[in-house]
Amino acid sequence: MSTKYEIVTNDITKRKKADLSFLSEDMAKKVLKFHKSFPQYSETPLVELKNLADYLKIKDIFVKDESFRFGLNAFKVLGGSFSIGMYIAQRLNKNIEELTFEELTSDEIKEKLGDITFITATDGNHGRGIAWTAEQLRQKAIVYMPKGSAIERRDRIRVHGAECEILDLNYDDCVRYASKIAEEKGYVMVQDTSWDGYEDIPRWIMQGYMTMAYEAYNELNAGNIVPTHIFVQAGVGSLASAVTGFFSSVYKENKPIITIVEPDKAACLFKTAQYDDGKLHPVTGDMNTIMAGLACGEPVTVGWEVLHSNCEFFLKVPDNTAAHGMRVLGNPLRKDKRVISGESGAVTAGVVSQLMRLDDLNEIREKINLNENSVVLLFSTEGDTYFEGYLNVVWNGAYPNE
Repeated sequence: MSTKYEIVTNDITKRKKADLSFLSEDMAKKVLKFHKSFPQYSETPLVELKNLADYLKIKDIFVKDESFRFGLNAFKVLGGSFSIGMYIAQRLNKNIEELTFEELTSDEIKEKLGDITFITATDGNHGRGIAWTAEQLRQKAIVYMPKGSAIERRDRIRVHGAECEILDLNYDDCVRYASKIAEEKGYVMVQDTSWDGYEDIPRWIMQGYMTMAYEAYNELNAGNIVPTHIFVQAGVGSLASAVTGFFSSVYKENKPIITIVEPDKAACLFKTAQYDDGKLHPVTGDMNTIMAGLACGEPVTVGWEVLHSNCEFFLKVPDNTAAHGMRVLGNPLRKDKRVISGESGAVTAGVVSQLMRLDDLNEIREKINLNENSVVLLFSTEGDTYFEGYLNVVWNGAYPNE
């Protein structure tokens, strides 16, 4: 059995340190307070997979299971809702700490704001979060999806009253198209992809994701547990930047080894780290991967320095790694809890399992220093958001290990 991985080692001791103040614990407290005001809020499970860890011969594995987030089966609503909250706070000349979900959805604020149309591009999860938030605010949402998107994901967005259309474009071109429409029509673009002149909302989205990281940190901290390794998946890199920035901020003296994981067909952060010339390096083309949520070709500008100065490794992996992770999490050993994880959510579990079990990955495993003393933290960022695809992998064995 062989699995093709490629890795870039990033010597963070030689990097200029990025400003992490916007991803600090103090900021995370504000974000969490905002999300806690939502009636749908409950802390998502941090699942300990002790039997899997024993089988893989590492000390422990923890998986943050975001399939329970707000009933939307994915973490993305955290960034979308917080960024919209920040946008409205600015419109009202208020501090975000003064705004609760109840106030945001009140008749008074609706009257002050008037009608707003939020527009975005998505593979599914982000767009559903924006559509849901707009629905709560009695506002309008327009969502564009790239070619190849699952009809099931499109229909789940439409349930929230949003206009949603699958375009004959890749993800990055969908973003450009949505931005063009927003500019022409005066709509509010809510996207985690950033570019010159469009960085506030992507930064707020990154901050919104910290609720997930902060919950995990608090639970680990309560048990006096410090992870030695964090593996985090990346599309444009906003989630990865949020997780990396937050944990690098709170673990100053004993920072975990952080590895960024991308699909081999959409590895824009890997490519940027590989060139290491001070420029961002996009990936173009269809980026045809089962990891739809990670099929992004252009790195987030506001997050790259966070990643570059704090992530030790950038790893690109094939689709079968994500499929393997889905099967591993969905078929727990002994008394471990089951985690229903989609393609983009499960890829890091697949990485850890394959690194510890496949001889041809020994060199990479040794580079990352993954061993019997490792305590690993992972984020399962979505559940079975594409149900037929989930069954095809977990029941029918699609994308087997080669």
